[in-house]
Amino acid sequence: MRPPPDRYSENMATQETATLGGGCFWCLEAVYQEMAGVLSVASGYMGGRVDNPTYDQVCGGRTGHVEVTQLVFDPAVVSFRDVLGVFFTIHDPTSLDRQGNDVGSQYRSAIFYHSDEQKRVAEEEIQEINAEGIWSKPIVTEVRPAEKFYRAEDYHQQYFSNHPNQPYCAYIVAPKVKKFREKFAALMRH
Repeated sequence: MRPPPDRYSENMATQETATLGGGCFWCLEAVYQEMAGVLSVASGYMGGRVDNPTYDQVCGGRTGHVEVTQLVFDPAVVSFRDVLGVFFTIHDPTSLDRQGNDVGSQYRSAIFYHSDEQKRVAEEEIQEINAEGIWSKPIVTEVRPAEKFYRAEDYHQQYFSNHPNQPYCAYIVAPKVKKFREKFAALMRH
């Protein structure tokens, strides 16, 4: 008689990690928390030259890190291509080192790929979006290998959920969440 399958290892085969930088990490985190198939979302930093950076260091532009959202998702429920479709819709991938009033290399648009397949899909998506002329300028999103992920301080996690009436959340994050809900209703968790 065989022992029952180990649920943890069985689930690991159906999980994939995506790490995306699209301006302030609160925006991406808030949207992906509502996406079907997304198992976890964390705000953090990637791509810099300092170990264990703080928010103040990253925001000061002194570490080279990008504010990122790292999500673990089930590719049987939502594809990496769908994850990127949302990503390229809820931020401006054509502005270099800025999103709205957030200016600096820490706010650049970036996809940190975790596999050759993710790299291929990201590059294809960028080519297709540029060819379709969806944006009036070419996409400047960096596509680069994932590096060490540094989880942001606890007060940044689930920031929009915990502070929906904070001015930045009300005026910047909430419209992105609304856009996701309207444009990607089929990808929302129910």
